[in-house]
Amino acid sequence: MAMAIELARKAQNPSPNPYVGAILVKNKKIVGKGFHRRAGESHAEVNAIRDTGTLARGSTLYVNLEPCVHYGKTPPCTWALINAGIKEVVIGMKDPNPLVNGRGIAELKESGVMVKEGILKKEAKRLNEIYLKYITRKMPFVILKSAMSFDGKIATISGESKWISSEESRRYVRKLRGKFDAILVGINTVLMDNPSLSKPCKVIVDSRLRIPLKAKVLKNPQRVIVATTNRAPNAKIRRLQDSGARVLIIKEKKGKVDLNILMKEMAKIEISSVLIEGGGEINASAIESGIVDKILFFIAPKIIGGRDAKTPVEGEGIKRIARAIPIRNMTVKMLGRDILIEGYIWG
Repeated sequence: MAMAIELARKAQNPSPNPYVGAILVKNKKIVGKGFHRRAGESHAEVNAIRDTGTLARGSTLYVNLEPCVHYGKTPPCTWALINAGIKEVVIGMKDPNPLVNGRGIAELKESGVMVKEGILKKEAKRLNEIYLKYITRKMPFVILKSAMSFDGKIATISGESKWISSEESRRYVRKLRGKFDAILVGINTVLMDNPSLSKPCKVIVDSRLRIPLKAKVLKNPQRVIVATTNRAPNAKIRRLQDSGARVLIIKEKKGKVDLNILMKEMAKIEISSVLIEGGGEINASAIESGIVDKILFFIAPKIIGGRDAKTPVEGEGIKRIARAIPIRNMTVKMLGRDILIEGYIWG
């Protein structure tokens, strides 16, 4: 099962589908492997069966997620397993998708296939944390990422921020971006840094539609979503739409785009994961709105100082320590000379 989970990670981004790896074992030997590469392509179980050639019959399948039992873009995996003569299926966890949710296991058992479920369940859930939130809550899984100095600054007093983190950290983030459907920043990041944001879908939160029409991020406008409010000038909305950008008019909350509503709208277009790479204001808004699931803080061994230098989470802040948001299930590791702290926000 551990091998199946690691195999599943080979997929770049199968969104909105889950990460799935499958291992076929016969006579105590691995005879086939497969993983789901991307939505619309063959599922892990089918790829593993194909990999075995003629050895699938009578084998045992190890798969991290319950096989599907419904038609999507491909036929049900349960049919493929039954027709291939698989004798036993060992599953990491049930698929909470309402179209599956135990029905795959039931169909396999009814066809005489032995089934074991719950093997490395915790690890299987961690692997598919994006999919689990998206499929059960119809909301994207959101990671907030920030790089800062040892004293908690994301830029100098002049606004310079390149480069606080190490090359190792930046390489890690470049790889991470590939696993997300969208990168989200606030308008202040666009105005100050004018980033290109190399990602298929780029989301700009811009309550008053201040984005310059010549901003680098609009070089490929078909890949851009601009989230704004009714305060945005209609003429500029039309110009952005005419350029090919998608403009979402979102209800206000405290004078800003309601990020909860924005996330729901993004889920409707099958965006299942969002990486926030903005500044202190959008980070504060995201945390305050409760949309953030996980944080990634890169801490560089540098001291910047400056009472007016920007910090990773700004906004109004809290008045009492008792209201501070706790970070759970933290892990810490080194990337070059940087420290990477990863943790989850609950409640």
